Amino acid sequence: MESVQVEIFGQVYSIKGQDDPAYIRELAAIVDAKMKDVQLGTGTVDPHKVAILTALTITDELYRLRKAHESLKATTETATNRLISLTDQLDKA
Repeated sequence: MESVQVEIFGQVYSIKGQDDPAYIRELAAIVDAKMKDVQLGTGTVDPHKVAILTALTITDELYRLRKAHESLKATTETATNRLISLTDQLDKA
């Protein structure tokens, strides 16, 4: 397990993980950028508050994406079942 140094919101962290170090750095860069966006948007300077607001923002994005994924999955299943039904009808004809 390799340790990767990343900087998030002015703090350096040593992250150990089995993922590719470039991937870990990319995730850290996303979190860092999101924290900076939250700070700019709210004017909050307390890093703990910025972290909590950032976590809520990221969680909101994840939740919305999961809902959209589920909706697309249901639409795909419905369309697939409809195509199977039409294929069956064509085979019978």
